[in-house]
Amino acid sequence: MSFEWKGVFPALLTPFKKDETLDLDMFEKNLAAQVAAGIHGIIIGGSLGEASTITEKEKEELTEFSVEYLNEDIPVIVNIAEATTADAVKQAANAKKWGADGIMLLPPMRYKTDDRETITYFKAVARSTDLPTMIYNNPPDYKIDTRPDMFDELIECENITALKESSRDVTNLTRMKNRFGDRFKVLCGVDTLAMEELCLGADGWVAGLVDAFPKETTTIYNLVKAGKIEEATRIYRWFMPLLELDIHSKLVQYIKLAAKQTGIGSEYVRAPRLTLAGEERERILKIINDAISIRPIL
Repeated sequence: MSFEWKGVFPALLTPFKKDETLDLDMFEKNLAAQVAAGIHGIIIGGSLGEASTITEKEKEELTEFSVEYLNEDIPVIVNIAEATTADAVKQAANAKKWGADGIMLLPPMRYKTDDRETITYFKAVARSTDLPTMIYNNPPDYKIDTRPDMFDELIECENITALKESSRDVTNLTRMKNRFGDRFKVLCGVDTLAMEELCLGADGWVAGLVDAFPKETTTIYNLVKAGKIEEATRIYRWFMPLLELDIHSKLVQYIKLAAKQTGIGSEYVRAPRLTLAGEERERILKIINDAISIRPIL
């Protein structure tokens, strides 16, 4: 299907049962809530989807389930986070075979490539497929910075059409727009900067807390795009203590707990991750429940 990199794209959780097997019933429940809230696309197997621990077979199940469920109404994006170029090319082929509409592409895992190696890697994967490709830039977590000037070379790959910008440097958005105009769509990948970047012209939001609060997320996006900044700000300020759960190393556990509390997820994770316990669980639970107790009426 043809689609635009615009709007809210949830980085979906991968729900597990207590025995760490896939919980497709819960996945469907969350997916239904996302669709009802008016999201614009979904991302399978990203950082929040526990990319480092799910198997290729599980990613296939989640992708094919989503493709069938959404029935070409909403694009399905598959995340690629591999250690070698050959494996990344294989995953791009898999995404196409499974029926995905696009890919999100991280730099190589485990080896810190230099600029030349990073660009060569991205080009090799993009040239292996005709799927629209969004580069994921997240140097705080993945130690490789795909800066705006590097897109001077990536522009020759016509199917590299978007950037998920998670550098925490909001000026990168303006640098991309000044340098390339509308050639690359730019989506904010950091929940705590989303409204700021949307106000500066970001095309979309790859969101995390949307997994627990889908309607609040899409409402902020829609209000900003409609120029209703004051209304969006009220919701965003309420949301901020929750959005800060997205910028912690335990974002998976924190957001899964939030989804459990809103009834569209479970807190089970796959080892070596462990579910929250003790003081930490109580502290995060209080943040979530306090917010739910004053949840805005939309």
